Amino acid sequence: MSECAHVADLPRPEPVPLGETCPECLEAGTHPVQLRLCLTCGHVGCCDSSPLRHATGHFRATGHPVMRSFEPGESWRWCFEDGSIV
Repeated sequence: MSECAHVADLPRPEPVPLGETCPECLEAGTHPVQLRLCLTCGHVGCCDSSPLRHATGHFRATGHPVMRSFEPGESWRWCFEDGSIV
């Protein structure tokens, strides 16, 4: 695990989650797989194992580079810009 330059720019403390699950999945009527939390704004989105990949879609729409797992007991982070765990 490494730390990328984007981690230094994240808000501290991390943002409050905007919800308990992926709102785009709820709207589409699909079941989210493995939730992710945007560490810039608190958006909760589903991972790339979900059919609609809302966490990646959020990154593409906003440019917010780092998310972390929103699954119980997990705390790893991913940087979309660098394509690596940070």
